[in-house]
Amino acid sequence: MKVILDIEDSKANTLLNLLKDLKYVKAEMLTPPKAKFLQELKEAVNELNQVKEGKKKARNAQDFLNEL
Repeated sequence: MKVILDIEDSKANTLLNLLKDLKYVKAEMLTPPKAKFLQELKEAVNELNQVKEGKKKARNAQDFLNEL
């Protein structure tokens, strides 16, 4: 199982050291660009789910392409 945690900077080292002591846990720090990408991906998936549920309206693909 993979879990993403958002930890205060001042407490991160303590938690990472604790996790490293557990043989069954592999802890890896994310770089800021990777963390930003994952956050944006999560937001995109949430938005897509809202469109599928009818809570949000999708944009026309041609309008989207015209913006680019």
